[in-house]
Amino acid sequence: MKTRKYNITKNYKSIYHYLKDNQFAENYITNLRKVFGYIKINDKPTNINASLKAGDILEVNSDPSPKSSIMQCIIPLDIVYEDEYYLLINKPAGLPCMPSRSHYNYNLAGAICHYMDTKDPDFTLRIINRLDKDTAGIIIVAKDSIAQKDLKEIKKQYYAICEGCISSQTIIDKNIKTINENGRNDLQRVIAEDGKPATTYVYPIKFNKYYSLIKLELVHGRTHQIRLHLSSINRPLLGDNIYGSLSTLIKHTALICKNVSFFHPYLDNVLSFEIPFPNDFKDCLTKLF
Repeated sequence: MKTRKYNITKNYKSIYHYLKDNQFAENYITNLRKVFGYIKINDKPTNINASLKAGDILEVNSDPSPKSSIMQCIIPLDIVYEDEYYLLINKPAGLPCMPSRSHYNYNLAGAICHYMDTKDPDFTLRIINRLDKDTAGIIIVAKDSIAQKDLKEIKKQYYAICEGCISSQTIIDKNIKTINENGRNDLQRVIAEDGKPATTYVYPIKFNKYYSLIKLELVHGRTHQIRLHLSSINRPLLGDNIYGSLSTLIKHTALICKNVSFFHPYLDNVLSFEIPFPNDFKDCLTKLF
């Protein structure tokens, strides 16, 4: 069982009040109280209602959630970085993050669970930033609930090839709404005033009359935000079969989450990672520019 220890610096009416004051999720607290022994004060097991005094050492199970029941998939992982708290993976285009009816035994979640099974038999999956099936790039996984809570200041940079010319920095600030039919979320999103706020910063890297290589940074990170925003200015992603059209130049959307940085709460510094363009993306760039 993995645990975290906290030096208490002031009095608290209960451990519950301490956890809420320090932004632990209610779901985490609920799971923590289910098993006696998941909480200790000064090495003695106790319950969530026990009081805390300045000078106490509180020890809690760092991941009391039930083990993930996702079917394991034997798929090699391209690991960018790993420590006892976080796992970063270079996800290829064509591999969905989560299981679905059409990808029940071929998905990143199942591959991660298989990889972690020998390291942590009680592993609970926590993918911090999911990517569309056809989007390549860096995925961050927190190895326990507290590591997920403590992860801050995540910054991501996407690179994409779009149709048409983008020759200057562009800001796309348009609300995004999910289409619902009979209570079911449709795959497609739309631009709508009553949607959720979404802002995309677009920076040109290379361009000609017909295509552009661009860098993108998101303020909000809505589902399909890049795809929908580019389509809304008549610059759809190359190969986007939902908001644009299929392409003979590449078999999927030409989009990659290439750079990721975050403040590591336990190393107390910022870590930055960059992955290369996939081969099909590089081939496409060679043909277009």
